[in-house]
Amino acid sequence: MHNPAAETASVSATAQASSPLLQVNRVSLQYRTASAVVQATHEVSFGVHPADRFVLLGPSGCGKSSLLKSVAGFLPPASGEIRLDGQAVRHPGPDRIVVFQEFDQLPPWKTVLANVMFPLLASKTLKKREAAERARHYLDKVGLARFADAYPHTLSGGMKARVAIARALAMQPKMLLMDEPFAALDALTRRKMQEELLALWDEVRFTLLFVTHSIEEALVVGNRILLLSPHPGRVRAEINSHQYDLSSLGGAGFQQTAQRIHRLLFDEGGAPPAAAEPPINFGDVRFSY
Repeated sequence: MHNPAAETASVSATAQASSPLLQVNRVSLQYRTASAVVQATHEVSFGVHPADRFVLLGPSGCGKSSLLKSVAGFLPPASGEIRLDGQAVRHPGPDRIVVFQEFDQLPPWKTVLANVMFPLLASKTLKKREAAERARHYLDKVGLARFADAYPHTLSGGMKARVAIARALAMQPKMLLMDEPFAALDALTRRKMQEELLALWDEVRFTLLFVTHSIEEALVVGNRILLLSPHPGRVRAEINSHQYDLSSLGGAGFQQTAQRIHRLLFDEGGAPPAAAEPPINFGDVRFSY
């Protein structure tokens, strides 16, 4: 069971004992169209330590998905630098695996087991027997061992999401990148997937970079949150959020923090909270202007 209190000391100790696994330094991203150059982000910087669950949070169009694509190696920065484990990121690689929002990426003619094995075989990471063993191991981790021989069209949306996560983790990447992976699911399934993701992290302790525009999801999933301003995305603040999990939903402290994050994201003037409210107490907030 996910234990945020125990996690606090563990993640804090990890961060202090190691340098960031991922370093994003003053990264600006641009898209070129036929008539203009669109600025997606402006000089965004952050670091992700091993075993972090680091969330990029912001409104639509703030460049958070663009940042994830750039970390994945699909979108080169217009300026700035991205380093993973000390090496400059210049192209995609098996050390960064992406789970996207759409789960129709699973080839329908392949069984669940074959879908999880596919990247292991295509990248020549493992031979067939070893790939099958590893695939079954991660299907068991996500609770789908008995569906190994099923086909994607027989699965629910949540089950497809779990197959996609198993396929990504089977590659044993240095970092798992998730771009609003549960946004297409209904509310109950989304809540269940958040719970299962946290339970899986408790067991495997993978490093996660997670994109969402949901404040509640960011607080539940992340132990650290980077707040991005509306377009073009700039860093507004970085927040420690390890004290929250699914059991925090509905609590007064959780709701107050969610409201304050909303103000940080959308109040251009940065007006202080009303006198009747308690002072902001994130534990650790670094502001950027």
